[in-house]
Amino acid sequence: MVRVSAAAGAHKINNVKDRATVTIATEPQTQNQAWEGFTPGPWMEEIDVRDFIQRNYTPYDGDASFLEGATEKTLRLWDHLDKNYLAVERERRVYDVDTETPADIDAFEPGYISEDDDVIVGLQTDTPTKRAMMPNGGWRMVEQAINEAGKEVNPDVKKIFTQYRKTHNDAVFDIYTPRIRAARSSHIVTGLPDAYGRGRIIGDYRRVALYGVDKLIEDKLRAKDASMQNGFSEHWARYREEHSEQIKALKKLKKMAADYGFDISGPATNAKEAVQWTYFGYLASVKSQDGAAMSIGRLSPFLDAYFERDLANGTLTEVEAQEIIDALVIKLRIVRFLRTEDYDQIFSGDPYWATWSDAGFSEDGRHQVTKTAFRLLQTLRNLGPAPEPNITIFWDPSLPEGYKEFCAAISIETSSLQYESDKQIRDMWGDDAAIACCVSPMKVGKQMQFFGARVNAAKALLYAINGGRDEVSGKQITDGNHTPIEGDGPLDFDEVWQKYEEMLDWVVGTYVEALNIIHYCHDRYAYESIEMALHDSDIIRTMGCGIAGLSIVADSLSAIKHAKVFPVRDETGLVVDYVTEGDFPFYGNDDDRADDIAATVVHTVMQKIKSIPMYRDAIPTQSVLTITSNVVYGKATGSFPSGHKAGTPFAPGANPENGTDNHGMVASMLSVGKLDYNDALDGISLTNTITPAGLGRNKDEQVANLVGVLDAGFIMENADTTIQPA
Repeated sequence: MVRVSAAAGAHKINNVKDRATVTIATEPQTQNQAWEGFTPGPWMEEIDVRDFIQRNYTPYDGDASFLEGATEKTLRLWDHLDKNYLAVERERRVYDVDTETPADIDAFEPGYISEDDDVIVGLQTDTPTKRAMMPNGGWRMVEQAINEAGKEVNPDVKKIFTQYRKTHNDAVFDIYTPRIRAARSSHIVTGLPDAYGRGRIIGDYRRVALYGVDKLIEDKLRAKDASMQNGFSEHWARYREEHSEQIKALKKLKKMAADYGFDISGPATNAKEAVQWTYFGYLASVKSQDGAAMSIGRLSPFLDAYFERDLANGTLTEVEAQEIIDALVIKLRIVRFLRTEDYDQIFSGDPYWATWSDAGFSEDGRHQVTKTAFRLLQTLRNLGPAPEPNITIFWDPSLPEGYKEFCAAISIETSSLQYESDKQIRDMWGDDAAIACCVSPMKVGKQMQFFGARVNAAKALLYAINGGRDEVSGKQITDGNHTPIEGDGPLDFDEVWQKYEEMLDWVVGTYVEALNIIHYCHDRYAYESIEMALHDSDIIRTMGCGIAGLSIVADSLSAIKHAKVFPVRDETGLVVDYVTEGDFPFYGNDDDRADDIAATVVHTVMQKIKSIPMYRDAIPTQSVLTITSNVVYGKATGSFPSGHKAGTPFAPGANPENGTDNHGMVASMLSVGKLDYNDALDGISLTNTITPAGLGRNKDEQVANLVGVLDAGFIMENADTTIQPA
C-alpha cells in the first residue's frame, strides 16, 4: 500500500555503565571546535539557524546506493524494545503509568532501553513507553486515563491539582459561555484542546546543537532586559514573565542532559552530538507538554552539515551515520502521552505527530535533498514501517530523480510517507518551514499556532434547516434568532444558503470565542516554556481554525440546487431525513457546479473567521482537515440531502464522499485544487488510495508511475495531497 498524504567533543558519556562522566570545556574553546570547518556568516553573531543551513548544507543529487543497513546493535536494541515493551503495550494498550510524579523536563531520573542504548539516549520517563501525568492541562482527563489504564491515582497528587493548583481545564470551564458548552456537547464543535496540551508549536530544537544552551539563555536575558525601557502594560508584564519561564526551562534542559552525562551548555562538536543535543531539546518538550501534535521540525539539511563534515575529516563512517539516525528514530517512535480512550477514538489510536519535514527547495533554487534525507527514509527499511515520526516530504517535480524514486519505493514498501506541496509552502512560509501536525506549515522558531480543532460545517447545514435544533437530540442548541425552514419542500437553494450563512455566523462566533478562551487559559496555566524558549522572542502567531464535512455540505447544497430535495420530519416537526429526486453533480469530479460550491463554503467560513478579533492578535488561518475525527463527527450527525446517512463517517479532509468521485483520482485532485489556498493557509488534505498492483506490473514500473502521479498532482496550484493506504 502507498501513503502519499563525541572523540573530540569532551561532552560524551564513556559508556552506558559510566553515565555520570562529564568533561566541560571552556565556552570559547567549545565554540571554536564546534564550528570549525563550517562556512561563517551572520549565524555566528546572532541566532539564525536558517543562515547556517543555507551556507553549510550539501545538496545530494545521487541515488540510494550509498545507504547502509541496520547495525547489529540497532537490531538488538529494537528487538529488545519490541519484545519487552511494545509487545506488552500492544496487548494491554498502555504499558505503564507513573502516578506519583507530575511530568516536567527534569522530573525523572535517566531512563534507558537496554545496555545497547548508548548511541542517542533519553526517555520521557525512567522506563520505555511508561507514561507520565501532565495535570497542568486538566486533572479530570488525567484521572480518567489513569483509571482506564488499570491504575489508581495518588490522592496527594489529586489534592494538589484539584484544591491548590488551578489547571488549564478548570480555567477554561470557568470562562466558557452557555453557548460554547451547548455547541461542545452537541458535537458541532469537537476536539477542542481544553483538557490537554494544544501542540502545533515546533521548537527550533536545532538551536540547542548549534549554539548550546548558555547562548540561548543569554539571548533570552537580553530580550527580557531590553523590555525594561517600556512602560507597564499587560503585554509588557506577560512578555517579561514568559521570558523568565523560558529561561527556567532552559536551565532545566541543561540539568536533564547533565543527568544523562552530557554538558550541553555549549554547541555540539560533531554529528553525533548534534543529533543528541537536538534530541534533548525535543525530549524536554515531550517531557513537559502533551500537545495534540509535537512535530520535530525540519532537521535533515541541518544535521547533514555535521555528517558531511565528519565524513570528510574521517571521524565518522556511513555505517555510524545511519546508526545515529536509526537511534534517533527509535526514540521518536516510543514517545507516549497519557490519553483517554475517548481521545484515542477521536484520533484512531495514539498518535502524537512527531512530524519530520524534509526535502523541498531553498529560495535560491537549490534543492534541500541531502544524504540525511535518504538516511531518514532508510530507517523505514532498517526498523520497519511506523507512523512516527510522521515523515512528510515537501514535493516538487524538480527534485532529484534518485530521491523521488527512493521516496516512491519507500512509499510502496511501507505506506509511511506523506507528501506536501513545497512550492505553496515555500511561497507563503519560506524555505525553513515545517509541518506542525499533518498539513499545517509554519516558520520554524519564528512562528507558533494556537491550535483550534475544527467545526462541523456539515452539521451546521442541518442546524440551518432546523433553526438551530440538533437533528440527533432534538434539543435547541442555538439562541432564538434562527428560524427553521417550513413546509414540505422542495427546499429552495437561496433560502437554505441564506440560513446557512446566518447559522455559520453563530457557529463560527461560538467556535472562535472558545478558541480565544482556551489559548488565554493555556498561556496562563500550561505555558510551553521550553518550546517557546527555542523560538525568537518576537514571533508570528496564527489561530489554526478548521472545518470538517466539506464534501457533504457541497454535495447537499448541489442536490438542493440541481435536484429536488424534500425534508422528512418527525412528529415534532424536526427534519431528520431527506428524499432527493433527480440527478445532481457531486464534488470531486472536476465539475465546477459542485466544486464551486465547495470553494464558496471554504471562503465563506474563512471570511467569517477573519471578522472576529483573535487572542494576542493572532492571524486567523483555516485547514480543511479532519485527521481521523471524521468518524467521530459522523457518529454525532444526522442524514443529508446528498444521501449521506446519519451516524456514518464523513469523508476525511477535503476528500470527496466515498463512492461519489467516479471520474478518477486526477479529477478529485483537480476539484480540490479549486479550493483557494488563501482561504485555507493552515493546509488542505486530500487522501487517495493506490495499490501497488494498480501502479504497474513490477517494482520499477510502480516506482516510475508513482513518481509520475506525484509530479502531476503537485503541479496544482491550490492543494496539498496525502496518499495513504486502503
